[in-house]
Amino acid sequence: MMMIQRLRHRGLTSLSRRRGLCSLPDTALHDDRDHQVSVEGKAWSRTAVLNRPSVFNALTTAMGLRLQKLYRSWEDNPDVGFIALKGSGKAFCAGGDVVSLYNLINQGRMEDCKEFFRALYPFIYLLGTCLKPHVAILNGVTMGGGAGVSIPGTFRIATDKTIFATPETLIGFHPDAGASFYLSHLPGHLGEFLALTSEKLNGPEMLACGLATHYLHSSRIPLIEEELGKLVTDDPSVIESCLDKYVEIVHPDKSSVLYRIELLDECFRHDTVEEIIDALECEAGRTKDPWCISTLKRLKEVSPLSLKISLKSIREGRYQTLDQCLVREYRMSLQAIFKQNTGDFCEGVRARLVEKDSAPKWDPSSVEKVTKDMVDQYFLPLSELEPDLELPTELREAFV
Repeated sequence: MMMIQRLRHRGLTSLSRRRGLCSLPDTALHDDRDHQVSVEGKAWSRTAVLNRPSVFNALTTAMGLRLQKLYRSWEDNPDVGFIALKGSGKAFCAGGDVVSLYNLINQGRMEDCKEFFRALYPFIYLLGTCLKPHVAILNGVTMGGGAGVSIPGTFRIATDKTIFATPETLIGFHPDAGASFYLSHLPGHLGEFLALTSEKLNGPEMLACGLATHYLHSSRIPLIEEELGKLVTDDPSVIESCLDKYVEIVHPDKSSVLYRIELLDECFRHDTVEEIIDALECEAGRTKDPWCISTLKRLKEVSPLSLKISLKSIREGRYQTLDQCLVREYRMSLQAIFKQNTGDFCEGVRARLVEKDSAPKWDPSSVEKVTKDMVDQYFLPLSELEPDLELPTELREAFV
């Protein structure tokens, strides 16, 4: 128990910085794709509902743009005290719609691919700098971009059905949508472990390490939504007091990786992927530890290039702000879809999600074949003809 208490002390308390933003007119909030994000209005709050349940609410360009418009309007609306976000159906959000991206790439529609990232990443920045309290109800699958559009907010409610992961290395990509910021702020080297292995956490584990701020059983969601809907406030402490009345105190199962945090730190503290693998192999050979053996197996299943890119991304994220991480991740994402060094992203999506043979042919095929130049390419500024991601940083900084 003391281990988990130490994790909470070392973990995330708040990933948000509060800034301002001017509003858009209400007429800008509606177009023919609004059904992908619906709205529920309460006396003093608004709830955005991710509404693609058949694909676990996977994010599209239209959803990113719609969320931007809604949040900009609500932030400047004096009749809105706080904002909530939830998913429809059995998931919160499984991440970006990477199958659609895969199809766009194969059709040569690269501008449409770039527009996806230009819609999603600025919304994450708006969320992470929002002036008003934010409550995300993470009931069900919360992965990749789904974590990106929720974790930078004020409150994150996990449930018994929550499944968190950043599974990008499994598809030849890198944890993005702000992941290099929030993963790098987790206790010890837990962020590196999650980024490289794509392993999952459940609701109690999210609460213990700080990814979630509250936990409740999924059957109580209607109750907490009803109580939040009655609040007339923009005070985070009032919202927190309301949540505290209904949430539960839970602890991770004894098999949780969080009870192995010292061993995890010892293995994942190293500077290179090769050294991390060596440390795991030495420990597995010495102790036959099942966790070390399963972790090694996971590392051998994912893209070798993604391993090295992701490790460097998390390490850089530890010393960068959210907006800096998003700008860098935008560069990295364009490098991945442009196939500058490899086609691992398309190959990973094909193998895992399209043809589903679970047999991706990674290029390079091993960690040893991934050169420093290959990795560094992903972190270079884009060409003069390809501008960086633009975020309203100066505007929002003016409201400090």
